[in-house]
Amino acid sequence: MSKTLCIHLIEGEEGCRFAVERKAVAVIVDALRASATAALLLEKGTDKICAVREVEEALEMKRHWPDAVLFGERGGRPPAGFDYGNSPEEAACAGGRSVIFTTTTGVSRLISASGAFAAVMATTVNGAALLSFLQQTDAAEAVIIPAGLAGDPGFDAQEDWTAAVWLAGLCLEHPAPGAVFSLGEGAEAFRRYQERISKEGLSGLFHSAPHAARLRAISMEKDIDFCARTNICSALPIACGRRGTGVLLRAWRPAG
Repeated sequence: MSKTLCIHLIEGEEGCRFAVERKAVAVIVDALRASATAALLLEKGTDKICAVREVEEALEMKRHWPDAVLFGERGGRPPAGFDYGNSPEEAACAGGRSVIFTTTTGVSRLISASGAFAAVMATTVNGAALLSFLQQTDAAEAVIIPAGLAGDPGFDAQEDWTAAVWLAGLCLEHPAPGAVFSLGEGAEAFRRYQERISKEGLSGLFHSAPHAARLRAISMEKDIDFCARTNICSALPIACGRRGTGVLLRAWRPAG
């Protein structure tokens, strides 16, 4: 019997709950910028990331784990006491050391989805790695989750939906040999964003997103271009356990 995988597109906490309840693969897509930063940290040599919800948790963990580097943001900027922000271009600054990581939305979604069959972080920069992972998974369902904005369910997460639909399209076009990949929840949004991607392009949709305006306001426009790149790293951050109140992420990589 051929392998089947149903791919759903469901935003935010609703998508996280769906993945946990259905024991699906949860794919957290925080395109600007947490998913890209986590992937690049692991790509550049970080062995593990401990993702925590709150700034205070991160600072407390640092006291007990002094060799770790603090990466994160609130309002797009590094919180007081942090070593670096949430920019994928700063990933090499970790120097291969372990990282404590907190962000406004992406990390929170990851922790909410940690009871799923598997919880990973993906976006356009590591799409090929996600494809390889889904080609090999034993799960029957995957939920690609545009992260949205924590505390604001009405926020227009255009870049997250753009990246999520691009990922879904990649996977639907390239199922595992002999497998059947199909689209479940979110079909209407998938068609709408596929049409927009074909007309406006990934970079155009990233740059016109409301979140991009927030990054320009704090002089982080370079991250928009970086995060709109495709398949530049092979690391797929995957939840692999707990450390204190946090979820540990390590790199899953395609064979070869």
